[in-house]
Formats: sequence, C-alpha cells, structure tokens
Amino acid sequence: MTELEKGPQHVRRGRGARERILRASQQLFREQGINRTGMDQLCAVAEVSKRTAYQHFTGKDQLVAEYLRQFDPDVMAGLFDRTDLTPRDKLLAVFDLPGSGTDDLTPLCPYIAAAVEIHDPQHPASECARDYKIALAARLAETAREAGATNPEELGEQLALLLDGASARTRVLNLESFPTAAAIAAVLVDNAIPAKGTRKRK
Repeated sequence: MTELEKGPQHVRRGRGARERILRASQQLFREQGINRTGMDQLCAVAEVSKRTAYQHFTGKDQLVAEYLRQFDPDVMAGLFDRTDLTPRDKLLAVFDLPGSGTDDLTPLCPYIAAAVEIHDPQHPASECARDYKIALAARLAETAREAGATNPEELGEQLALLLDGASARTRVLNLESFPTAAAIAAVLVDNAIPAKGTRKRK
C-alpha cells in the first residue's frame, strides 16, 4: 500500500482511510440507515476511492459488521470494570445513559437497528449483534451474581430486555424512557437480591 492515496476527486489523501470509512459509516448508518446507504456515498463522505475502500473491507457486509464492533467492543467495560461502584450500583448504572444524537434523543441501539434492517441471520452484522446482546446479558448476570442475586441469569436477562425496550421506546415515542426503566430495574434488582441478614436457601 502506498504512503498516500487519491480520493474521489483525485486529491491526495494521507493515511487513515480505514478510520475515515468507519467514521463515515457511523454517521450515515445512524442518520439514514444501513440499507439506504450505498458504497458510493460512503466513499464520497470518507473521501476515498471505491478501490481503496475495498482494500480495507471486502464489501459492505464486512463494513457493517466492523461498524458495529466499534461501538462497545469490551461490553461496557467502562462501567462493569469500575471499582468505585458496588455490583448493585453497576446494574442500575446501566440505565443511566446520557441523551445523544439528533435533538438530544438517545439513538436506537445500533445492534437492534442493524437486526431490524438486515433479515439474514447468517449476515456478519446479524451475528455481531447477536453476540453482543448475549455478551451483555452474560455480563449483567455475572454482576448480578456478585451482588448476591438468587437467580443471576434470570435477572441478567430481565435487565437486558428492559434495556432494549427502553432504547426502542425512546426512539419510537421521541421521549426519554430510561428514567422509567431505571425505576423498574431498581425494583427487579431489589427483589432478586436477598436483604441483608436473610439466609439463602440451599
């Protein structure tokens, strides 16, 4: 690969084409959807030629999967790996998400959005979305176990489902749903974790 490359208008560009393509995909996929975004538009926004794009990605399918992997590769490590929060606090902090995106609306979860648009369960992006959702539920269950939940796997699934529901409802109604979801989560967590002094059943 050469030191410099030429973009669509034959303007010499520096290195970093892959990063520009990913940034363009993050912008366009979230603004107008995956299916409505073509490679020509992606290349134009990223200021790279299609030849350069296909040197970094075998096709749009691979690009969509890589786009998803950029969001949260370590499954909320910034939250779950914190040492200043108790396990219970971590479970509730999952719902303390800042508003972002157009009009300060929390965008629809990119994994859900991709699954809605892509109907092929064997598509690399579908597999990536599925793997992430399974990993998130597992991380919630692990934290629930640390918090002393009697059935951590069940609580993890409940919180994962509640999180996805809040994301979708926020997007559909154009209203922030995470505070309500956080209140429901607190009830689920408190019901799942025995009060101090209560002996667990063997």
